[in-house]
Amino acid sequence: MENKKRFSGKTALVSGGSRGIGLAIAKKLASEGANVAIMAKTTEPHPRLPGTIYTAAEEIESAGGKALPLVTDIRYEDQVKSAVQETVSAFGSIDIVINNASAISLTPTTFTETKRFDLMFGVNVRGTFLVSKESIPHLLKSDNPHILSLSPPLDMNPKWFSQTLAYTMSKFGMSQCILGLAEEYKREGIAANALWPHSVIATAAISNVVMGDEAFPHCRKPEILADAAAVILSKNSKEFTGNFSIDDVLLSEEGVTDFSVYRVDSKKPLWRDFFVPDNTPQVEPLFDFMG
Repeated sequence: MENKKRFSGKTALVSGGSRGIGLAIAKKLASEGANVAIMAKTTEPHPRLPGTIYTAAEEIESAGGKALPLVTDIRYEDQVKSAVQETVSAFGSIDIVINNASAISLTPTTFTETKRFDLMFGVNVRGTFLVSKESIPHLLKSDNPHILSLSPPLDMNPKWFSQTLAYTMSKFGMSQCILGLAEEYKREGIAANALWPHSVIATAAISNVVMGDEAFPHCRKPEILADAAAVILSKNSKEFTGNFSIDDVLLSEEGVTDFSVYRVDSKKPLWRDFFVPDNTPQVEPLFDFMG
């Protein structure tokens, strides 16, 4: 149990930290000693979305860390600057940045409204860039600084673009940000990596956007990404950067053999997520849910 507090004294800034994958990562880091500042917009309960930024902060503190809820729309520079400064004022540093916030619209070109296009690019691309940029001066002071984005490998297979062009461009934009930051800050020792799920993950986005609660039995839980993120963030930032990791492949390489704990329903087939390259090793059998 020697490494159970891998993030003691570290501070993580997490976008989209009020639910789903962002909250799971925040709780994992908190359970291992981290201070966690979460940026999100949800201040009041929503009928289709679980929890608020304040209930998320309570969960993070229950997991064992200190939490700072920051009501932030990451599309706006002044709000991001304020969130970064409040985090440093509260905890003294920023050692880890998690770019998790994301907007989604699985629509073909002519069905994608311009306002949805702007939202996806505002949150996914601009937001990731702004949060990373404003955190860099503080990351430079850390002894093991990491930026981690929840975004896919840059697999330029046309099939990813043919059905959901705007969304695909925005998610790949997040990954391009990682590609650039990893190279730009390699000498300074700031790691920039991306993490993506092999299977569909049971989140509100899936139930609200894809096909309702029917999808959940075919999903894994967000905790698989939390465990994978902790592996990445505990690595030496000077040695592990510029990687586009798939959650179960990474964990398998780290010696994990039992993935049943992450299943929502072990009796149902797992559905493969979007953007997973065809040559990705299968740790468990996965199936394409779109046919």
